[in-house]
Amino acid sequence: MAELRNVVIVDGCRTPMGKGKPGGALSSLHPVELLAQTLTHLVSRTSIDPGIVGDVIVGCVSQAGEQSATPGRMAWLSAGFPVHVPSTTVERKCGSGQQAIEFAAQGIATGLHDVVIAAGVESMSRVPMGIARIEQDPWGPGIAKRFRLVPQGVAAERVAHTWGITREEQDGFSVDSHQRALRAAESGAFDSEIVAVTLPDGTKVTRDETIRANTSMAGLAGLRAVFESQEYADLLPGHAWSVTAGNSSQLTDGAAAVLLMSEERAEQLGLTPRARITGSAVVGEDPEMMLTGPIPATRRILERTGLGLDDFDAFEVNEAFASVPLAWAKEFGVDFTRINPRGGAIALGHPLGASGCRIFVTLLNHLEQTGGTRGLQTMCEAGGLANATVLERIA
Repeated sequence: MAELRNVVIVDGCRTPMGKGKPGGALSSLHPVELLAQTLTHLVSRTSIDPGIVGDVIVGCVSQAGEQSATPGRMAWLSAGFPVHVPSTTVERKCGSGQQAIEFAAQGIATGLHDVVIAAGVESMSRVPMGIARIEQDPWGPGIAKRFRLVPQGVAAERVAHTWGITREEQDGFSVDSHQRALRAAESGAFDSEIVAVTLPDGTKVTRDETIRANTSMAGLAGLRAVFESQEYADLLPGHAWSVTAGNSSQLTDGAAAVLLMSEERAEQLGLTPRARITGSAVVGEDPEMMLTGPIPATRRILERTGLGLDDFDAFEVNEAFASVPLAWAKEFGVDFTRINPRGGAIALGHPLGASGCRIFVTLLNHLEQTGGTRGLQTMCEAGGLANATVLERIA
């Protein structure tokens, strides 16, 4: 077997995050155009010839309606780039964008490609979550015989119940997420990763719409537990239902993209690499609990890399629900100051297919701006899946 090549990250960028509902900041823009602008910015920032790109791998979860025609291919063509560059779409639920990065790295490491763009897009205002399975059974009878699958919100309640996480802990975590994101935005920490999006009417969107500066414990306490149901009460005996809209991720529109290449190709092009991927893992976990995958994914990647938790300067544990990173933190005993230091999906939103790339870009910028060396990114995914990736900054 040929020796694997070193893979480097040359650049990455993301759009501002818009509320994923009609009237949201990005809702007037077709998802293909949202991604096309992101790709255009990425190519422009690095001044590469787009014709050298070997593949464009794009995470997208709801592949229906306006996101049904291989959105990466359509976005690449819409941006005016060469037709000979191919594209494909990856769907690993919330980890789709992260998996796109890992597939890109694998292709470069094995010599299949020299240069790959990994990206993600989701317009939840125009293509609502679950639209592809409305009035359809996505599982079939075999699954129903083997598992009792529950909605994700109920799974988040089960995580809270299992790890003894209170409503106050979840709300407090959510307030902190907004405050961290607000501090990052106001200090200019996001400026190097956000690229402006131009709407059809010529308006430019340059800032995240999702951060709520006035989020408070008192305000969150007034929200009802939205997933409470007698249908699942037997799974949570004596449980105080606690998952609300305020301590869950926001439905969001957004896109992000990352440029990867072999170390040799970057040197030939005179480009300065920013980081490298030094480990990755993907796991399957109990589909009934659904959201606990980041725990075994983290264990697996630590075993593979020989690293310990103290070797990391920051962790990104996707805030699909506050109970997920809280359970992860309790399991590993990690200091909260190192978890989602610039806020997460509760404050910045969760454009499903794009989130893996968005988090990756944010983590990279955080490491660079704080002098950190190494970060770990992990995401829970529907069906009991999870990805984990180790990112190392090149000083």
